[in-house]
Amino acid sequence: MVLFLAAQYVGLFVVNSYIDYGASAEQDTFVAGNLPSIAGSPIERPQVEAVWSPLFLMGGILMGTVILLLVLKFAKPIVWKGWFFLASVLCLYISMFAFTKSFAYAEWTAFGFALVLSVWKIWKPNPIVQNVCEVLMYGGLVAVLFSIVNIPAMVVLLILVSIYDAYAVWKSKHMIVLAQSQTKAGIFAGLMIPYGKVNMKSNNMVSTKKSSTKTGKVPALPHKGEVKIAILGGGDIAFPLLFAAAVLKTYVLTGQGWLALVIPPFVALALLGLQIYGKKDTFYPAMPFLSAGCFVGLAVVWLLH
Repeated sequence: MVLFLAAQYVGLFVVNSYIDYGASAEQDTFVAGNLPSIAGSPIERPQVEAVWSPLFLMGGILMGTVILLLVLKFAKPIVWKGWFFLASVLCLYISMFAFTKSFAYAEWTAFGFALVLSVWKIWKPNPIVQNVCEVLMYGGLVAVLFSIVNIPAMVVLLILVSIYDAYAVWKSKHMIVLAQSQTKAGIFAGLMIPYGKVNMKSNNMVSTKKSSTKTGKVPALPHKGEVKIAILGGGDIAFPLLFAAAVLKTYVLTGQGWLALVIPPFVALALLGLQIYGKKDTFYPAMPFLSAGCFVGLAVVWLLH
């Protein structure tokens, strides 16, 4: 719960740093700040109107899922690691730049942190580095995407994602296959909390012994040393954060951007409900529950506004 809330609030800090408040006030409309550059070329955001963004993002999710399933079937684990490494470096770079932009050589400093953390996370994994990276990186991902969404678009997107998540976990079960394959390859996109014995120096993040979990999409896979691991997928962190970023974006011109801070506690309460009432050794799609928390939080935002 603490790590989930940390990821949400760190992410909102990062997103807020990529809002051009001066230009927004001058033009009386939301203006996103520039992203850092790679080899002198700035990272570009998607050029999609908000009304089409749910379809654009759902298309990306489905395409990514197909590619991941193909990689799982035909490729070796090194391909998984290479893909995750590139994604991790990019997201962490954008996120860390929010913290280093006032320093000399800000981009190089941010990239250095991103590179070191990503290498550590992928090739020398342990739960502490895994969760530190996960807390930091989703702000970078959302900073790229938040300019193309608004609250209505996010409501539609959360409904679509929740339906897809429920289907992928309860019906087709391919989300379970993907999560288990990631952990067997020694990588995972999401929070990972071991409980029981733990060998913090182990490079083998999982074994094939029976396991259980209180929350997340799949039963926890045991760590070396017969440790059980509770996991929460990266999408379950990113989508609520993107929703909160849409709220921030909506109220930034009125000076009420702080209302975005209201969303994460209600999403966390929905996650807590899943933890308390969910059965062990049972697969749960988290997004329907987290989306409900987002919608309750939005209702409170409207009341406060």
